[in-house]
Formats: sequence, structure tokens, C-alpha cells
Amino acid sequence: MSKLWGARFDKKSDPLADKFTFSIVYDNRLAKYDVIGSIAHARMLAKQGIIPKTDAARIIAGLKKILLQIESGKFKHDPKAEDIHTDVQNRLKALIGKPADKLHTARSRNDQVVLDMKLYCRDEITKLIAAVADLQEAVLDFAKKNIDVIIPAYTHMQAAQVVLLAHHMLAYIEMLERDKTRLIDCAKRTDFMPLGSCALAGTSLKTDRAYLAKLLGFAQVAANSMDAVSDRDFIVELISDCAIISTHLSRVAEDLILWATKEFDLVDIDSSFCTGSSIMPHKKNPDVLELVRGSSARVTGHLTQIHILLKGLPLTYNRDLQLDKPALFNSVDITKRMILVLAKIFASMKVKKDSAAKRVLDESFFTVDVMDYLVKKGVSYRDAHDILGRMVRDCLDNAKAISSLSPGELKKYSWALDADVKKLFNPQMSVKIKSSLGSTNPVMVSQQLNYWSKKLHA
Repeated sequence: MSKLWGARFDKKSDPLADKFTFSIVYDNRLAKYDVIGSIAHARMLAKQGIIPKTDAARIIAGLKKILLQIESGKFKHDPKAEDIHTDVQNRLKALIGKPADKLHTARSRNDQVVLDMKLYCRDEITKLIAAVADLQEAVLDFAKKNIDVIIPAYTHMQAAQVVLLAHHMLAYIEMLERDKTRLIDCAKRTDFMPLGSCALAGTSLKTDRAYLAKLLGFAQVAANSMDAVSDRDFIVELISDCAIISTHLSRVAEDLILWATKEFDLVDIDSSFCTGSSIMPHKKNPDVLELVRGSSARVTGHLTQIHILLKGLPLTYNRDLQLDKPALFNSVDITKRMILVLAKIFASMKVKKDSAAKRVLDESFFTVDVMDYLVKKGVSYRDAHDILGRMVRDCLDNAKAISSLSPGELKKYSWALDADVKKLFNPQMSVKIKSSLGSTNPVMVSQQLNYWSKKLHA
């Protein structure tokens, strides 16, 4: 098998070295981008008179045939090719003969592979943004279907306050929106066209990089050739974005896993996203969600991997950079799968409304509301906190409900406590009286749901 660099050497490379160094097994997914970049490069070479237009026409026609094979799934990668660039080049030469040898003029595999990776990243960023938006829609639909449901909320995994389920869902939507904006920012920093940098110092041939950027849809041309061929920041950033997304998805999965337990009993995960036990027939395990949670570790691992890969490299290109691809491809693949499966889980998940209604009757959830009641009557925050602390302690010690205290018993704790305080021990009232930033009451939650409906459908 012909190598693009083989003439310099007087013997064939060791088969073990080939097996160790060949990247075709994973970089074959760049085939489409390699061909698209090569078509643009051939057009530029012809435009600039660097190669004859007749040769360029044959090159472009051959590359278009290869592209059709790739897009139809008929392109079979040659495992004996060193990498995807060699594979495409060899296939082109088999199709059109000698003119294929002119395609690599004014180009190195160094700038070629960065171009391929940027084209790939641009596409995948677009897909990820769309997938995140779809998940937001699934969460939003779930929130709308359960707009009146009140659930317990926790800090330190201890009973805290009650909130509307929709308010909890809006928190996920906000998290995912930040993920989208990070991806949009990443796309901007990926949008620099590296082709023409060649190995590291450009070329003396009169290329037209601006024309290439226009053909390939890049906003700008990379200014420094040494940086262009060694830059993998866009890959680090995309993996980092995927790691943050996967961390968010893991947190969502953890909530749902807890909510599906008998102890929380708030949701019913559809059976199509659960598994059973080989020994306990009664079990319905949220394994899909557990694997969402577990998969986030793999993406974070890839982020660590790419940082370590790059941290000691001198300028410019080093073969170590070949190993950026498995980390990137796997991170993108895992993240997309996590997003897609979570969207389907939200679409099919049911809320156990009766169980939720029972869970929010715990009086612990309403102590902050009583504190606010006291503050509104002129009691200092510190005194109000102490009053409620003593009241809760005494009621726990005597196995009494706070709401069962008589007017006289209430007065023992504070002059400001009247019988009307008992109305606060009601989940409906608790969510209704909230008015702070954060859309906690029904009116504000409804407004937020409408806002996101318009934003996501804009």
C-alpha cells in the first residue's frame, strides 16, 4: 500500500509499527470532510493556475464520486491505508489516474487534518445544539403536563421546602440553555480556516486562502500557520462542553433515579427504559438512567486525556495529536446518546401525583414560610429563626404537629404568632406566596413556561 511519504525510506515499515501508528480504524469517519476539503482545495488550485483546470476538473469529478459513495454508505475503507487522507488519495488515483497526484499541491496532512477536524466539529456542534434544544422541549412538555404538581425539594438531601414540579424542570432548562450558549461560543472559535498553513510555514505558491474560506463556509482565515496546524483548543473546548453537558445530564438522571425509588415515589419511569433483576422478580431498575449517570465519567475522562495529551507538546505538529480523535469522537457520541435517551425518558415518564401530594404534607417544609410570616410582623430574622427552632424541637420531642398547637401554645413562642399562621402549613399556600426572583409561584412559573415555549420555538 502506497504511503504519502514513502519515497524517503529504503525499506518498508514494520507491520507492528503500521498497526500501532495507523489511524484509519477511527479517523475513517472524517472521510466526508476530507473529500469536501479536497474539492475546495482543487478548485482553488485551478483558480490560481497552480494546476491545470483540466486536471482539477478530473480531480473534482473523482472526488464527487467518492463523496456519493460515502454518503450512500458504499465507501469501503481500506484497512491497509495509513489514514483517511491516504485512503481517499489512493481511491481517487484508482479512479482518475495520474492527475490525482496533483491534489496534494500546496497542502500538508498537517493542515489537512485540522481542516477535517474543524469541519467535523462544526457539524457536530450544530447537531448537539439541536439535540439539547429537543431535550429542553421534552422537559418543557413534561413540566406543562404536570403544571399543578407540587413536590418536595431538598438541600443536603434533607427536607427543605416545597416547589412546583415545573419550577424544578425549569432549572434543567436553564442548565441546558447554558450548555447551548457554550456550544455556540465554541463554534465561533472553531470557525477559522487552517488550510494553506501546510506543514507549519505556509507555501511559496500563490494560493488564495480567502477563497478557500468562502468555499468552505469559514468566517475567518487562521492568521498564524504554526498555531493553525498545532491548535487543538477547539477540540478541548468541545470535549469540555460535552463534559459539562454530561455532568448536567448525570445530575438530572440522579434526580429521576431517586424519584423513582419507593422511598421518594414521585415518578414512574416507563418500562421501556428499565430493566429487571435476574434473581428478584419484583425489581424495576432504572438502568438506562444509571448508565446516563455513569457515562458522564467517560466524557470527563476524555477531557482529562486531551489536556494531558497537549500539555507537553512543543510547536508545531506532533504525531501525538493523532490521538485527539478517539477522545473527541467518543465524547460527542456519548453526549448525543445521553441527550437523546433522556429526551425519550421525559416524553414517556409519569408523575405519581397522589404520592407527591402525600409527600408534601410534612410540616418541615413550611418552617421558612412561618419565619417569613414573623418577619412581616416585625420580628427580626434572627429571632424568627430561633423561635421556629425551639418550636420544631419541642414538637419533635413531644411527637406533636406544629399545626396542632393551640393559640395559647403559639403565643408562648412569640407574641406575633396568631391562629392564622396555621394556613401556612399547606403546600398550595407555600408555593403561592413565593414571589422572589426564580419563578417559584404558580404565576411566575406559568410565565417562565410561556417564555421558554416562545424561545425554543423561535
